[in-house]
Amino acid sequence: MIALGTYDAARHPRIAVLIAGLRAHGVKVTELNRPLGFSTAERVRLLQQPWRLPALLLRLLRCWAGLVGDAVRQRRAEGRPGAVLVGYLGHFDVILARLLYPRSVVVLDHLVFAGDTATDRGAAGLRVRLLSGLDRLAVACADLVVTDTEEHRQMLPEPDKGVVVLVGAPDAWRATSSPSAETREAPTLSVVFFGLYTPLQGAPVIAEAVRDAVAAGAALRVTMVGTGQELPRVREILAGTPGVTWHDWVEPDLLPGLVADHQVCLGIFSDTPKGLRVVPNKVYQGLAAGCVVVTSDTPPQRRAVGENVELVPAADPRALADALVGLCAPAALAAARVRAAQGRDRIRPQAVTEPLVAELHRRGAL
Repeated sequence: MIALGTYDAARHPRIAVLIAGLRAHGVKVTELNRPLGFSTAERVRLLQQPWRLPALLLRLLRCWAGLVGDAVRQRRAEGRPGAVLVGYLGHFDVILARLLYPRSVVVLDHLVFAGDTATDRGAAGLRVRLLSGLDRLAVACADLVVTDTEEHRQMLPEPDKGVVVLVGAPDAWRATSSPSAETREAPTLSVVFFGLYTPLQGAPVIAEAVRDAVAAGAALRVTMVGTGQELPRVREILAGTPGVTWHDWVEPDLLPGLVADHQVCLGIFSDTPKGLRVVPNKVYQGLAAGCVVVTSDTPPQRRAVGENVELVPAADPRALADALVGLCAPAALAAARVRAAQGRDRIRPQAVTEPLVAELHRRGAL
C-alpha cells in the first residue's frame, strides 16, 4: 500500500495514526510524501483568499513533480499497489493519486470538508460554492472515502462510499501520559486548551466558564494555547482572571508533554452545525496524554468517547464552570481519571483503523 501526498504528519497527526494503525495490522505501507509546508490555518486562508492561490499552486506543482518521480521509482521496485491512501487535506493530492494509479483503490482521508469549514469560519456565497465543488471533485476521484464521524459520512454524495474511522491519537501522545508528581499533588486544578480559536471550538464558552469558576472560588491553573479569529474576544473575557497563561504557539513535538502536565484537557463547546458533527483531535490527544477530558455532549462525541470523558451541554458556560468546580474535588477527579484511563486503548491507531482494514480486505486491496 502507498501513502501519498503533500501531508505533514507532524502538524496533522491524523495521517500518522492511519499509517501506524495499518502497519500494526500487518499492512506494508510505503510513504511517498513531499510536505507542502503550509499549516492547516494557512491552507484554509489560501482557500478563503483566492488571490493567494497562485502561491499554493506553484508550491503544489513542485511537490507533485517530486511525487511523480517517487511514484515511478516505487512502481519499478514494488509494482502496482493494491491501494493508495491520500492523507488529510488531500483535496488536490487525490487527483494526482487517481492519475498515477488508475487501477488501484484510491482511499481519501476526508477529515475536512473545505466548503463546510469555510462556512464555519464565516465565508459565504461563491467562495463556499467553489470549495464545495472542490469537495465533490476530491470525493469523486476516490474509490473509498474515510471520514471521522457518521455525520460526516452522511454528508458524502454517496455515503456508501465512506467508512468511519475515529481520529485517534498517535503513540507519541501516549508516551507522555504519566502526570508528574507536581501535577498529581498540585493544590489547584490544572486545565489546558489548545486550538485555532475557530467558531466550532467555542473558546468564548471556555473563557466565560473559567472566569465564573474562578469567581466561584475554584482554584484553577489554566493554559490557553493557539491563535485565531475568536482569540481577542477570549482574552477580553478573561482579562483580570488570575491563573491564566497564554501561548500563541507550541511546537508539535512539545505539545504532548505540555498537555500531559495538566489534569484536565478541554475539547470543544460550540453549538454550530460543524461543532455538532465533529470529535476534535484534542479530545483523543487529551485522553492519550493521561488527562481527564471535558467536552460538549454531542452525538458523535457521545458515541466515540462518551463513557470516558466528562460531557457538558454545548454552548453552556455555566455547565462547564460547574464541571470544573466539581473536578476540583479530589474524589471526583480520581473517578474521572479512572473513566478516562478505561478508554485509552480504544483510541490507539490499531483499534481505530480496524474498519478501514476490514473494508480494504473486502475490496481485495490488501
